[in-house]
Amino acid sequence: MPHPDALHLGREATRLLALSGVCELRPGLTDREFARIEAEYDIEFADDHRAFLAGGLPINSARPEEGATWERPWPDWRDGDEEELRRHLEWPIHDVDRAPGNDAETVRIAGHEFARPLKLIPLYAHRFIPAGRGTYGSPVLSIWGSDMITYGRDLIDYVRHDFYRQDDDL
Repeated sequence: MPHPDALHLGREATRLLALSGVCELRPGLTDREFARIEAEYDIEFADDHRAFLAGGLPINSARPEEGATWERPWPDWRDGDEEELRRHLEWPIHDVDRAPGNDAETVRIAGHEFARPLKLIPLYAHRFIPAGRGTYGSPVLSIWGSDMITYGRDLIDYVRHDFYRQDDDL
């Protein structure tokens, strides 16, 4: 059973996302769907990320902004294209290849480092959250080339940071 704090983080992040109106939320993923996804992509969702996606599956309902990196920034774990989901999962490794000045050795090292037990799961566009059953409260990371920054202390902080203006009253 997930820790109550993990459930709170995920459910509150889903609630805030729903209130933001930035995307459509479809019914959340079921235990059976989580089992299929985790087996198919060799990942384990963190407990708060799992609670977030169980509370509602974000769907890309609006056209992307001009110049947006991702046509569909929310990974569609239920009905998404397998190849597109794999590209999204591999973004942290392959984006290093696109950074200026990175050679084959840098890309090889990045691939080795990102292949370690810590796996990153796409949350939205180039925002990722560490994987791992039994974990929660991890920061949400923004990864672009060799640039990696924290975009939220946890899921709730991330949703507030990325989808609300600073002066919004939550």
